[in-house]
Amino acid sequence: MNINNMDVLSVERIDSSESIYNRLTKRSFDILMASIGISILIPIAAIIAVIYLFIPGQSNIFFVQQRIGKNGKLFKMYKFQTMIDNADDELIKFLSENEEARQEYKIKKKLTNDPRITIVGKFLRRTSIDEFPQFINILKGEMSIVGPRPYLPREIDDMGTYYDYIIKCKPGLTGMWQISGRNDISFENRLKIDYKYVQNNSIRNDAKIVFKTIENTLIGRGAL
Repeated sequence: MNINNMDVLSVERIDSSESIYNRLTKRSFDILMASIGISILIPIAAIIAVIYLFIPGQSNIFFVQQRIGKNGKLFKMYKFQTMIDNADDELIKFLSENEEARQEYKIKKKLTNDPRITIVGKFLRRTSIDEFPQFINILKGEMSIVGPRPYLPREIDDMGTYYDYIIKCKPGLTGMWQISGRNDISFENRLKIDYKYVQNNSIRNDAKIVFKTIENTLIGRGAL
């Protein structure tokens, strides 16, 4: 079905398809996993803080950025800092000087070989350790373990009609977008994958995504 032909009733059906039982089960799972994740996060953050003392131009261990949450509410998402300081300014400069990179960013909203990422940052991304601070967002109820990608406010216009459907769920630490290729897929396909997740939102699907995420992380597939 073409998403442009969908109406308000479609959104209501998607929203009501998540039963109270599923919501309570999902939230309980989120709290359990977030509690475990934060207990692991604390020593990791201490180690990274020490390492970053010896890296020039790396003043913060945490990266905080506004993302779009459920029902369009903005929240501050946490990650470990994996880029140089002033990364946004450097991106603008880099894209203005590189046509090929500019075209890639237009399609993916990401760069395969991002020059702003530090050596330590590449390791953190490859192992997905950079995502650990998001357990704080999950414990606060702003995110879930599984959900759509946490999109940026500046991406709303590019999301088009998909926006109204994707914000029906909390964004996730992982999701169908990650196990389907993560940075290897285009922005348009990412939207389609997240829309499909919202349509088929269930505890069973979440469990499959979690196990597939663990498998992909262990072999390094789709990371960076």
